[in-house]
Amino acid sequence: MLALTDITLNYEGRTILNNASLSVARGEIVSLVGPSGSGKTTLLRVIAGLEQPSQGNVVIDGKLMTGVPTHKRDVGLVFQDNQLFPHLCVFDNIAYSLRIKRVSKALQIEKVNEMLSLIGMEDLAHRDVGQLSGGEAKRIAVARALVADPFILLLDEPLTGLDAELRDRLLEDMGALLRTRGTTVVHVTHDHNEAARLSDRVVDVRTLGQSGVQLQ
Repeated sequence: MLALTDITLNYEGRTILNNASLSVARGEIVSLVGPSGSGKTTLLRVIAGLEQPSQGNVVIDGKLMTGVPTHKRDVGLVFQDNQLFPHLCVFDNIAYSLRIKRVSKALQIEKVNEMLSLIGMEDLAHRDVGQLSGGEAKRIAVARALVADPFILLLDEPLTGLDAELRDRLLEDMGALLRTRGTTVVHVTHDHNEAARLSDRVVDVRTLGQSGVQLQ
């Protein structure tokens, strides 16, 4: 599903990634961990096409993606700050990627309602996103990323800023949702407990030049 080969990225004279290689199987959830500045978010951005590596290749679903722009990679993105569109309601935020792909209105309604049901927010379809709680906004961000059935979902510290009880609840719910849908996921976090609970495999990004040693 995803293969990164010898990814190297240099920035302002500093090597952020050095010959990093990683494979992720279809339907697998992999968490990347490591201290701040170790390159885990940068690697996520390389997969998404938001950063161009100095060398190396990105292959998604058997297709070489090196140099291909983000909107043509069929990846879903969830950032720390959710990046919901403040001028759109919950329904329209989730439907956004479907509209970009010119999906029919009837299918948009079907898919968005399915996602709202899966995240338990059917009653909030027309709510202003500015009125959502932190946990609700996280759920909407994940739903928006999943609704178009991306090949890969990229999660960058998706539970940052939530209190411990809410983090635990959302972590459980998100894991169940991703496994129900069989979504292939690369998840970035500094929290080893979060990584272990969500993912099938935990990888320290600092080891990727050494074939991606799995942490226990």
